[in-house]
Amino acid sequence: MKPRLSQKRNAAMTLFEVGIVIAVVMILAVLLLPMLGKAQRRSSRIGCVNNLKQIGLSDRIWAGDNGDFYPMSVSVTNGGSMEMVATGNVLQTFLVMSNELSTPKILHCPEDAAHIGTNLFSGLSNSNISFFVALDVTNEANPQMFLSGDANFEIGGIPAKSGLLVISSNAPIGWSAARHKFSGNIALADGSVQSGNNSALTNWLHQTGLATNRLALP
Repeated sequence: MKPRLSQKRNAAMTLFEVGIVIAVVMILAVLLLPMLGKAQRRSSRIGCVNNLKQIGLSDRIWAGDNGDFYPMSVSVTNGGSMEMVATGNVLQTFLVMSNELSTPKILHCPEDAAHIGTNLFSGLSNSNISFFVALDVTNEANPQMFLSGDANFEIGGIPAKSGLLVISSNAPIGWSAARHKFSGNIALADGSVQSGNNSALTNWLHQTGLATNRLALP
């Protein structure tokens, strides 16, 4: 009687079958990676919008304890940041609101690689802040005026520098590619956050009703 051959050899995959599996995995990776990248960018953008909403809420809470005025329109002698922010100092406004903000982590946009988020107010600097502070807004009575927002602006294609930025209504301003791919987010005085491209940014500037908008950039 001939010995029965083992069945184990038949269970092994051939080189051809291994090649098929590898090819399928590579195809799936090529198809899925762009989708995962889009999902990650969407999550980062939502995080940025949520942070700006929390900043807007902090401004309104602070105003409720200070005559219904935002810190940018209250003198330093009265606990605000008016004189400091007029020089382009972003940091002082957020330090004034430290109790309302709870954590400085919300001052950083997840898509902002040029700045680093932090959980500590001690040692907080412009390097931890992604958002500008608007100087001309006083309270919620001016709902379409800028309150805060992404600070990655370009003027005529040149990135805006840290400090005071004065923008006329017809300035060639736009978003840089530094975050959100040539788009950005603006927190308005009414507590809402708007997201849009360069054209939307131009429209929002006109809707403030100001000939010039003054912004302090980190």
